Amino acid sequence: MQTGNEHLLQAYQALGVKGRMAEVLRNATWCHPRCAVDHVEIVEAFEVGDREAARALIVAHAGRSKQTMRRAMSDAAATTRPRFVTPGRFAGKVVVVTGAAQGIGAQVARRVAAEGGSLVLADRSESGRRAWPRSLAAQSVTCDLETWAGAADLAEAARQRFGRVDVLVNNVGGAINFKPFTEFTADEIAAEVDRSLMTTLLTCRAVLPGMVQRGAGVIVNVSSAATRGIHRIPYSAAKGGVNAVTASLALEYAEHGIRVVATAPGGTEAPPRRVSRGTPVPGNDEERAWFQAHIDQTLGSSLMGRYGTLDEQAAAIAFLASDEASYITGTVLPVAGGDLG
Repeated sequence: MQTGNEHLLQAYQALGVKGRMAEVLRNATWCHPRCAVDHVEIVEAFEVGDREAARALIVAHAGRSKQTMRRAMSDAAATTRPRFVTPGRFAGKVVVVTGAAQGIGAQVARRVAAEGGSLVLADRSESGRRAWPRSLAAQSVTCDLETWAGAADLAEAARQRFGRVDVLVNNVGGAINFKPFTEFTADEIAAEVDRSLMTTLLTCRAVLPGMVQRGAGVIVNVSSAATRGIHRIPYSAAKGGVNAVTASLALEYAEHGIRVVATAPGGTEAPPRRVSRGTPVPGNDEERAWFQAHIDQTLGSSLMGRYGTLDEQAAAIAFLASDEASYITGTVLPVAGGDLG
């Protein structure tokens, strides 16, 4: 901003530095003790027109800021490192994970990477892709899996990079609205079905031909225990569709050496979303009560009375995706603390 060079400023903003800093530093516990003082002294140097002093202060401050960020990034990486790892389990496997920029998808990607798999990570958000850890050696694809073009692009990107897909983890989905069914509009119903059913259906269709040709493959669909839930009926219906797709594809393609399975997560603790699902902020007491009711129902339906963790969800998905589950197909595994959905 001080240079007055608009192109330089736009290039800096395009890096997403401020967003990345906000994300990493949100839970940081250490900052270089000189950083706050630096800010004051840099401003003072500019105010008196001492550009040489400002330049020296900015260079020194950059070094201290890097120390702060490196430590915060290290701490953040430690908190997201998979709790459970089976070394080498996915060695030689090409694994596609959709919705991989955050939440369950991101933790599955970390788990597969730690277990030796080659990854193709898909998400519709470019900013979400930038948040993937650099330690994940993966092919990343930005695509809208609510469309056939997006699903086809993903399958082609995997084929171009690795020549095949051994495992597909269909993780894209998630309820958008939380309210009684009579409050949903036709467009809102269609949006829920597109997000939580069509993404799975289209991506299966895009990846299956290659699996059939090779006579091998695994598809793990992420369904939900909310097939028996309140205030998200269109989402529940979409996830019921995922369960039906899982059972029917398993039946139809078993003779081709393809397993199709699913998990049904219950409520799961996760960091704040980098990219919103589009859920409106409750605007009044009634809407807040609708939202709270679905949370209460989710917790009440769990025999363990708590939300799950990302590690617990990723563990079930990784198991079903691996050769350890070679005699399991057509089933939906509830991972919801005893809530069978």
